[in-house]
Amino acid sequence: MTDTARELREAVRQRYAEAAGTVTAGGPGCCGDEGAITLELDDTFGSTLYSQLDRDDLPVAAVAASLGCGNPTAVADLRAGERVLDLGSGGGIDVLLSARRVGESGFVYGIDMTNQMLDLARANAAKAGATNVEFRSGTIEDIPLPDGAVDVVISNCVINLSVDKPAVLAEMFRVLSPGGRIGISDVVAEDHLTPEERAERGDYVGCIAGALSRKEYLDGLTTAGFLDPTVEFTHPVADHMHSAIIRATKPALGGSHG
Repeated sequence: MTDTARELREAVRQRYAEAAGTVTAGGPGCCGDEGAITLELDDTFGSTLYSQLDRDDLPVAAVAASLGCGNPTAVADLRAGERVLDLGSGGGIDVLLSARRVGESGFVYGIDMTNQMLDLARANAAKAGATNVEFRSGTIEDIPLPDGAVDVVISNCVINLSVDKPAVLAEMFRVLSPGGRIGISDVVAEDHLTPEERAERGDYVGCIAGALSRKEYLDGLTTAGFLDPTVEFTHPVADHMHSAIIRATKPALGGSHG
């Protein structure tokens, strides 16, 4: 890893450590009886992207710590009994929502590289009474799970923060079982924007400068071995940059990579 990549990763880690600390500490302007400060800056990121029904039964700190750009659990079509992995699980909102959907016969893993977020997520899981979840420390470029461990991979506005996106896509493919799928929310640029133009619209830690273009995403998923990749823009987050839903499938046993 280059020095620049290390610096970017550490900046991301520090940003989310501070966010977890803000939620945990509470303070003036806080919301809910647990004193959690909502972190979202506007209606393009954060807990407002979840339905009220999704939010109502979760610990307020899990909702307050949401910094995503979508609701991947709403697009991943989770079913009872499935094994799910959330990349960059943060305060645990998507893990807890997924745990509801897969039920006691299913299981959900959350992976995060920030110890403060892992502590917050584990506390939120305990408050929610979720017994079919586990939060593990690790990076999304080197997922601490064996091959074929899960049926579905979700992620919420995290892959754009990675310093090695091809490694993330390859790791998602590796940990999926044959026939498994991804249902991801992420920030994606329109194809005509250069990396320099993306950086003009926002910084790396703010989920803008590091975003892939639509074509880069589709090509990256195909290179990793996925079938039928799609990128669907949902709402703008900056000029010619959008929150998007990304879907793709790992070939079933005996299938072709196409």
